Amino acid sequence: MTGILRNDSVCFSRKGFLRGVRRSLIGMGALALASVSVVSSASAEMVFHRGNGAEPGSLDPQISEGVPSAHILRDLFEGLTAEHADGTIIPGQAESWTVSEDGTKYTFKIRDDARWSNGDPVTAGDFVFAWQRGLAPATGSEYSFLLFPIKNAQAIASGGIKDLDQLGAKALDDKTLEVQLEGPAPYLLGMLTHSVAYPVHKGTVEGNGEQWTRPENMISNGAFKLVEWTPQSRIVAEKSDSYWDSGSVKLDKVVFYPTESAVSELKRYRAGELDWTYEVPNDQIRWIRENLGDEFEVSNYLGTYYYGFNMTKPPFNDPKLRKAFSLAINRDILASKILTAGEVPAYAFVVPGVNGYDSVYADFKDMDQAARDAEAYKIYQEAGFSKDNPLEVELRYNTNDNHKKIAIAIASMWKKALGAKVNLVNEEWKVYLETRKQKEVTQAFRAGWIGDYNDPNTFLELWLSDSGLNDTGFDDPKFDSLMKQASLEQDFDKRKLLLAEAEQIFLDANAVAPIYHYVTKRMVKPYVKGWHGNVMDHVRSQYITIEK
Repeated sequence: MTGILRNDSVCFSRKGFLRGVRRSLIGMGALALASVSVVSSASAEMVFHRGNGAEPGSLDPQISEGVPSAHILRDLFEGLTAEHADGTIIPGQAESWTVSEDGTKYTFKIRDDARWSNGDPVTAGDFVFAWQRGLAPATGSEYSFLLFPIKNAQAIASGGIKDLDQLGAKALDDKTLEVQLEGPAPYLLGMLTHSVAYPVHKGTVEGNGEQWTRPENMISNGAFKLVEWTPQSRIVAEKSDSYWDSGSVKLDKVVFYPTESAVSELKRYRAGELDWTYEVPNDQIRWIRENLGDEFEVSNYLGTYYYGFNMTKPPFNDPKLRKAFSLAINRDILASKILTAGEVPAYAFVVPGVNGYDSVYADFKDMDQAARDAEAYKIYQEAGFSKDNPLEVELRYNTNDNHKKIAIAIASMWKKALGAKVNLVNEEWKVYLETRKQKEVTQAFRAGWIGDYNDPNTFLELWLSDSGLNDTGFDDPKFDSLMKQASLEQDFDKRKLLLAEAEQIFLDANAVAPIYHYVTKRMVKPYVKGWHGNVMDHVRSQYITIEK
């Protein structure tokens, strides 16, 4: 146990002892008294101890993947736009912007007081450098597709355009950035809060290579700066005095704790080592509601939990098997008996209720589970398998207590409805991501997608044939064409219809089995103030205060 919680417990437990020390030191001189004063002052440091899921694979904004990395990067860096505590888009490093009448050109004015943690000014060129870097094939960014609304971005990422200066992002001067788009992108300002769009300090990146994200090297422009990274233990960020709005940041320090076990995390929370958990174990939610209900926080979340199927290899290159296995998942049982925090069974990939969209669903949504199971077994037989001739399949998930419980439940459902033999395989987060990406040994695998901005495009662009995160191998020219048309469409209603048609193609292919739509569920100490639940679950530590 470290930081303010440990110091507070020590000071409180030794209060009487310290009083005795002070009395005994009377007459020993100011020096001894000063030393006692220093100890007392250090204990007053405001520190936020935050559970953060898996160990982040990278803290490079253009390379990182996953929610745990994103939480940390939102504290260390800031894009042109940022977010209020409630998730509302607000000015970030850009104090203002203008938009052309046709919605295809944005001009951003960067703050005069925007500075890097070493005191250097943040310039328009820093954004151009970062975006070119994110799109350069040599960088290997899996999120480069988020920048595709920018003119020539997709052609650069695919290698069709070699000259990075052809990107539609130009520094008109040090404080003015002009961004030319391929077509209107109503979600652009939200997308710019994603880490792939953060600036990076050119001299630091070029001078340190892959080591630039080490604490002794990293230069960042956010409310906090990285001072320690002890793998599988903790990541520490201190308040940055160079941040343009540092006066409003009350925390002195935020400590992120990687914990893949939700059970262990809850124990640390109850022991007073954490102020905030990443999640809670599903099988303890009832106990938590009964005993710690005032500290249990549940919010709607813009995300979908799903199982993906590797379409590039047997057995799931067979569309009949993909549909059979999706049908045989009893989503209602999972939501009511395994999850229990208010998660909604999913029959779409785009979360219902997302801005500017009318939901479409899998064709079996309105069937009861008995009818689904019957249809699943019929299709399973048509694919050449039966309970007497079962398919043996591997289900892969990243190490996590909750993922394991869901995998065990679904394996049982597949066994009961189809007779399938299911082998469960779990891997540590970074290994798991790489395995999925390679598409060599994966068959069925766990995944989740959290919207990067509140628009259906953030869910559907994942399945473009050239998306770096398309781990199923889904490749449909009609889908790609509809997505391209939607990206250029200025009429709101026509765009909505194009996106819905694209999603229906994806759902009909059964490349994935949507399972449920997320809620965030975590424990939060009563003294943690300044945060608000929001559908993006973007909780920036700069708004947090610890009021003990």
